[in-house]
Formats: sequence, structure tokens, C-alpha cells
Amino acid sequence: MDQGRENISSSGQDVEAHNVRIEKLADMIGLNNCRAIGLYKIPDNFKLSVVIPVYNEKRWIAEVLRRVRMVPIPKEIILVDDLSTDGTREMLPQFADENTKILYKEVNQGKGAALRDGFKLCTGNVIIIQDADLEYDPDDYPSLLQPIIENKADIVFGSRFIGEKHRVLYFWHMVTNKILTVLSNMLTNLNLTDMETCYKVFKKEVLEGMDLKSNRFGFEPEFTAKIAKKKKPAWRIFEVPVSYDGRTYEEGKKIGLKDGFNALYCIVRYKFFN
Repeated sequence: MDQGRENISSSGQDVEAHNVRIEKLADMIGLNNCRAIGLYKIPDNFKLSVVIPVYNEKRWIAEVLRRVRMVPIPKEIILVDDLSTDGTREMLPQFADENTKILYKEVNQGKGAALRDGFKLCTGNVIIIQDADLEYDPDDYPSLLQPIIENKADIVFGSRFIGEKHRVLYFWHMVTNKILTVLSNMLTNLNLTDMETCYKVFKKEVLEGMDLKSNRFGFEPEFTAKIAKKKKPAWRIFEVPVSYDGRTYEEGKKIGLKDGFNALYCIVRYKFFN
């Protein structure tokens, strides 16, 4: 079996078997105790759309796909290659299957543009954004999805700053992330701890009528500003702690100083303009 090809079946039969196991466990330890440890029933006809923007991730893409596919939740995967030049693009065809769509862009535009294109292909009830570089762990999917599946949230942010394990790396990156989050909170009146996180999970209907414009990493503040504008009713937004294994620049980290300035610009722009 090729690396990255392992998959967990997403059939209704497997979901039914999962739910039966949860019912039996709930009989033994109680439903609330099951929920407290992140074990819950998956609704009928639930499907998660995992959108993965990809640019020059030859080293990591197979392992990312393996980990995503191993998460025991019904799902489809949408890979959007942003004109990779390191051999990633040539690797991707081997990963295509009935649950994996691959889009090859002809122009390199950036993460935000890749996400816009990927969202158009989503058929799931809920969408999650997954970076292709293994900084974020797909094992966190169940805890990220729980508030949505239990009808407590419409949108969930995975926060790197509220208690989970993380790799110790760049102090000034952490400071910049927190400053940008505070500035975003001031203009959106949200109380997020990690606006810049990759892990944003949301019901598909959140995108209805949302005209996303940012091509690069400005997607993060733009998306946050636009969900905050929704009123009557407002979107229900949760944060969940996630683990984080950040990369060094030698390992391929792409975000830089100019992206920080662009994020600041987007925080202000999308507060006042669409």
C-alpha cells in the first residue's frame, strides 16, 4: 500500500457501529462522562469536508493525508495544489480516490485563493481547514467537531494558546500572533485567543453570501471579521485547545514579516469594508 493511501471507511455501517459502541459505553459510565472525554455519537448523513491547500509540501503531504484518513469520521478530502514546484504536484495523482478530490491550479495565488477554490468543491455538512505541513494534528478533529455536532457552535477555532502541548519555537511569532488577535478582537468584539490559527471548523452554511477576497494569509483575519458581522442571529463561536508542532524556516515555514503587516491591513479593511 502506498504511503498516505490508508483510509478509514466512511460508510454508514461504520458510523452505525461507532454509535452502538458509544451507547454501550454511555450505559456503563454515563453519557455526560462520555462527552467529557470527547466520545459522542455521529449524526446520520454527517460528512466532514477537509480542505488542504498545498504548496511545495513534498516532504510532508503523504503523512498529512495518512493522518487525516485515519481519523474515524466520515469525510471527503479536497487537495488544492497552488502550482507547487518541488515535485509535490507530480505526487498528488497517486492519492486520488472516491473520497479525495484534487484541484491543480495553473497560477500560484496563495492560501486564501486556494481555500476559495477548495470550498467550491465541498459537499460535506461541516468544513475544516488543514495545513499540509504537519504543524497541526488531525487527531484533534473529534474535539474540534464536538461543539458543532452537539449543536453548541456553528464555528470552532482551534487555539494554540489555551493549554495543549506545543513545540517551543519563535518568541516573536507568538507575540505577533497575540497582538494580531487582540487587534482583531478590538474591532470584531470577539474574545478569541488565536485568530491566526489554521484550524477553523464551520458549518457549510457559514460561507453562504460570504465574498472572500484575500489571496494569501489575509484569509484568517478576513474570515474572522466577516463571521463577526453576522447578527440576528450571530454565529455561535467556540474555541478548543489544539496541539501545535510548528516548523522552522529551514523545515519549510512560509509565513513571514510581510504577512504580518498584511494581516494588520486586513483586520482594519474587513472591519469597515467587504
